[in-house]
Amino acid sequence: MHYDKNNNYNGWQRKIAFFLSAQTISLFGSSMVQFAIIWYITLHTSSGTMLTITTVCGFLPQIIISLFAGLWIDRYNRKTMIMLADGMIAITTFALAILFLAGYNDIWLLYPVLLIRSFGTGIQTPAVQAIIPQLVPKEQLMRVNGINSSISSLMMFLSPAAGAAVLAFATIEMALLIDVVTALIGIGIMSGITVSTLANKAVEGNSGVQKIKQGFAYLKEYAYIRRLLVFLFAVMLLISPAAFLTPLMVSRSFGSEVWRLSASEMTFSAGMLIGGLIIASWGGFRNRRLTMLLACVLYGLLMIALGAAPTFGLYLLFNLLIGITSPSFNSPLTVMLQEKVEPQMHGRVFSFMQMSNSFALMVGMLLFGPLGDAVRVESLLIAAGVLVVACAGIGWRFLIDRDE
Repeated sequence: MHYDKNNNYNGWQRKIAFFLSAQTISLFGSSMVQFAIIWYITLHTSSGTMLTITTVCGFLPQIIISLFAGLWIDRYNRKTMIMLADGMIAITTFALAILFLAGYNDIWLLYPVLLIRSFGTGIQTPAVQAIIPQLVPKEQLMRVNGINSSISSLMMFLSPAAGAAVLAFATIEMALLIDVVTALIGIGIMSGITVSTLANKAVEGNSGVQKIKQGFAYLKEYAYIRRLLVFLFAVMLLISPAAFLTPLMVSRSFGSEVWRLSASEMTFSAGMLIGGLIIASWGGFRNRRLTMLLACVLYGLLMIALGAAPTFGLYLLFNLLIGITSPSFNSPLTVMLQEKVEPQMHGRVFSFMQMSNSFALMVGMLLFGPLGDAVRVESLLIAAGVLVVACAGIGWRFLIDRDE
């Protein structure tokens, strides 16, 4: 294990409470805007190709920036990196709101904003994952990651309803301005938390390219960490239809009313909330690989059920169950990396994880998005679900840790 043994974690409960509060408030505004943009594009185009472009704009910058973000996160203060990323997203969103209010509301204006917001997310997400082990003792990691998942899911549960209300009774500009306000509040709370900058000889001297190469060399040296990231890439690629094409499926098969899109997102987020609470209180099996892979099997089976659902009510039930399953897959994987990776390498490894996730989802949408215009989304969900189950079976033998 490479967990930081020199940190005494004095007052960690207060620090993590403030940190999670800041991230939750910021996430609420960001997720509401994300839903508003996706629904705006879906309702105005009803095109799988347009949703594919949206996905590329949302993830390609994360892939590009992740190569450098990990180095910055390992070299500079991680709290500062999170605040700067949040601030960049807020400024971009504010600029879009001003353009829309001035009457420049062409749908293509959304895409450069999605690109810039994605750059910020590519820095913020791995920084959050890297900073948690600095704030929380090892024995509390699963619990805190579960709580973080539940709080985030609660905000994701509330934000679709808030986004739908804004679109129904106000305008998309209002959603954009709310995101700016929540980001400023989150930054204000974060500024009151003390987080030390790690002394990191691994990023001192040499060029940026050499430091990035050190990260790849680290993955080459530790095969288990590399296998975890490869497995995650395969699963994320296959779940991309469930992640991005379900709004298209709902609008085509059940109706294009905003409340249906909202209900779809809210049931998934409610499931994530419940699943996060379960994993936080239960902690999973002692063998975290077993917890993760069983959740992967259930996810695949529920994707099949989602595609076969004959009514909107059953669709929502299976969507809820998929949400419950997700934290039992994500939390053990994140904790395994937080424990096994050296603290001074957390930034680069979690950036590689972010890059892998983003690339997998983008490739998945490049593949499944156009297919969604040629065949039924339900068929894509069933086929991808079968492959997710197969991945879990392969992973059982592929992900063998020498420490087990």
